Amino acid sequence: MNFEKIVNRVTVEIYEREPFLLERFGKQGKEKCREDNHHHMKQLETAYELNQSAFFIDYAVWLNGILNKHGMKTRHLIDNFEIIQAVLADDADSAEKTEKFHLYLAEAITVLKGEPVKGGV
Repeated sequence: MNFEKIVNRVTVEIYEREPFLLERFGKQGKEKCREDNHHHMKQLETAYELNQSAFFIDYAVWLNGILNKHGMKTRHLIDNFEIIQAVLADDADSAEKTEKFHLYLAEAITVLKGEPVKGGV
């Protein structure tokens, strides 16, 4: 799984969906977006290695709190995670890992929406 390629595709997709972001945050903001997505991927990788979705969910909740304090909405993080899911769906390199990442992202999205996670994390 090529994280650099995934992060590049996710960042491009975010800025295509929300072109005002470039005006608002400039190139520095776009680089921060790439950096954030590298962190998302590293957290997904660690959750995979630990085989614990709770690890990624805790990260998502923690990050959402920080982003909210800086004026971002929870919807932005959910959208970002959904874009990662879409990009991963196109990555057939590692089916098992991709499936787990998709699950971790889905569970984090559910928690961020304030809904209970099936199976009780």
